[in-house]
Amino acid sequence: MTALRVVAFAVAAFLAAIGAVATHLAAIGIAHAQDATTLKKSMPGQWELSTTERSKTCVVTLKADAAGQGFKLELEPACKTALPFTKDIVAWNVRGLDIVRLQDATGESVIDFTEVEAGIFEGLRQGEGVYILQDLAAARSMAKSMDQMIGDWSMVRGNGQPICGLTLTNTEASPDNFQVFLKPKCDAAIAQFNPTQWRLERGQIILMSKSGDVWQFEADDNAQWRRVPDTADPLIMLRQ
Repeated sequence: MTALRVVAFAVAAFLAAIGAVATHLAAIGIAHAQDATTLKKSMPGQWELSTTERSKTCVVTLKADAAGQGFKLELEPACKTALPFTKDIVAWNVRGLDIVRLQDATGESVIDFTEVEAGIFEGLRQGEGVYILQDLAAARSMAKSMDQMIGDWSMVRGNGQPICGLTLTNTEASPDNFQVFLKPKCDAAIAQFNPTQWRLERGQIILMSKSGDVWQFEADDNAQWRRVPDTADPLIMLRQ
């Protein structure tokens, strides 16, 4: 009798465990469904599709209306010239939990995006590179920010001593990058680095040399741009 009770308790415990797992999996499924549903509800609106530094842009209007295997969208006429791959895009959809797909007439992906920051999505096309999908108003605000970067700057040490002057231009040097020029009599370390290109990327000023070296600067609380990662003797960029 005791043995039967032990077996009964074991079976009951096993069934309870199965029930708990099933409940947990069901909860995960509901949460995942809610994630996809939320994304479908939040995406309709105007978005900017662009190269990483917005040298080529295209306005995409995502709609909530069903269209074949996805939802309707509109591309501005200039899209096909700026970004030729967009000629194949006829609809959008959400795949999995968090993939925003721009797709062709058969439902196949033209480009898939995943959110990397709030309201900013990244997608990769093999052989072409990374593209950005972001809220149109935010993108235009960023464009204004980039315009504000163009002009003369001074590099100073943490003690305020100027050690170099440079000019950021809007002249394209390579896809998504622009020319930068050092002024004479720069500190030896900066002259050796000798940046030739720059871009604004995710809130950072990126300086690049011919050899591929990269320096990154972030805005701090004092409205100045500080090289990161920070050091005991910081390097700061100030607008002139």
